[in-house]
Amino acid sequence: MANEPSQGTNDPYASIRYPEFKFFLIIRFAVVFALTMQFAIIEWRIYHLTNDPLSLGLIGLAEVVPALIMALFAGHIVDKREKRGVMMKCMLAYIVVGIGLFLLTWDRIVAGFSAQSIAYSTYALVFVGGIIRSFVGPSTFTMLSLLVPRELYKNAATWSSSSWQVGGVMGPAIGGLCIYWFGVHWSMLLVVGMMCVPVWCLLNIQPKPIYYKDKGESVFQSLGAGLKFVWNTKVVLNAMALDMFAVLFGGSKALLAIFATTILGVGSLGYGFLSAAPAVGSLLTMFVLAYRPLVKKPGIKLLAAVFGFGLCMIVFAISKSYILSLTALLVSGMLDGISVIVRQTILQLKTPDDMRGRVASVSQMFVGSSNELGAFESGLAAKIMGVVPSVVFGGCMTLGVVITTYIISPAMRKLDLKP
Repeated sequence: MANEPSQGTNDPYASIRYPEFKFFLIIRFAVVFALTMQFAIIEWRIYHLTNDPLSLGLIGLAEVVPALIMALFAGHIVDKREKRGVMMKCMLAYIVVGIGLFLLTWDRIVAGFSAQSIAYSTYALVFVGGIIRSFVGPSTFTMLSLLVPRELYKNAATWSSSSWQVGGVMGPAIGGLCIYWFGVHWSMLLVVGMMCVPVWCLLNIQPKPIYYKDKGESVFQSLGAGLKFVWNTKVVLNAMALDMFAVLFGGSKALLAIFATTILGVGSLGYGFLSAAPAVGSLLTMFVLAYRPLVKKPGIKLLAAVFGFGLCMIVFAISKSYILSLTALLVSGMLDGISVIVRQTILQLKTPDDMRGRVASVSQMFVGSSNELGAFESGLAAKIMGVVPSVVFGGCMTLGVVITTYIISPAMRKLDLKP
C-alpha cells in the first residue's frame, strides 16, 4: 500500500491523493467505458440484425451464465493470487475478445454469413467476456483495499464508483454517437483501443501482498467460505439481495434500443442519450456524496432510493415524451448512485482482508450478474407481455422488494457505516 499520509477522512479528495489509486480510477473508467460502449454497439447491431427483443435478452444471458458458473472459483483464485497480475491477464483477454467483435462487424469478414450466424458468434464472444468478468470483479474490489488505508474506504468507494459511472455515462453516449457518425464497425475499434489503457495503468501499480490464509481447506470448503460469510452477515446479505432484485426486475436498459426506435422514435443519437442518462444521474449523486457523505440512517436512505428507482421505471415505461423518458432515467440513476455507494461501503468495511475475493464473487453473483439476468428477464417479459407492460411490471416488483426488505430486515433499518 502507498505510504503517503492521509489528508483526513473529512477531505473529499483524501483517497485520490494516493498516486496508485489515481491509476486505479483510470482503470475503472476505461474498463467500464469500453464494456458499456461495446454492449451498446452490440445491442444496436443485434436488434437490427434480428428485429427480435428476445435477442437482446440473450446477450445478457450469454454473459451471465459463465459469470455465475465461474464466480466462486474466480474469487478463490483471486484471493490466492497477486491481484495486479490477475487484472493484467483479464485486460489482455478483453482485448482479444474486442478484436473478435471488431472482426464480426467487418462486412468483408462476414460477407456470406447469415444474420443468425453473426448473432451466435457474437453471443459466443460475449460468453468468453463473461468468464473474464468473473475474475475482474473480485480482483478490482480487492485491489481498492490495498491502495488506501481503511479509514478512507468510504471515500475511495465513492470515487471508485464515480469513475465507474463516468465510464458508464460516456460509454453508451459515445457508442451511440459513433454509430451515428462512423457506423458499428469503426465504433468497435475504439473499444479495442480503450481496452489498452488499463494495461498501461497496471504497469504503474506495484504488485500487492496476498492475505490469503491457508487453513488446510479443500477447494470446495474455500469456495463455500464466501457464501457462509455473506449468509451470516445479514446486512451484507440484505444489501446484496435488495440491489439484485431491484436490478433484476426494475432495469430496462436492455430494451432501450426498442424504446428509442419504435416508441420514442429518436434513432441512434437519442438511444445514446437514453443509455447514458442513468449513469449521468448516478454520477451527479456520487459527486455530491464525495462532499456530503451519507452518515445518518444510510439504510433507510438506501431503501428509499431503491423505492424511488422503481417509481422512475414505471414513469419511463408509460411515457410517450422523449424529455420525460430521459428525465425518468436520469433520476433513476441519481437514486441508484445512493444504492451503489452504500452497498460498496458495506462490503469494504465488513469483509475480512483474506476473504475479499470470495465475498466480491458472491456479490457479483447477486448484483453484477443481475444486470444480465435482468436483461434476459426484460427481453423475455417483453416478448410475452409487450415492451411497456413488462417494464411497468418490473417497476412494481421493485417496489414490492423494497417494502419486504424494510419489514424483514432490522439490520438494514439500523445500518451504521462508521469505519
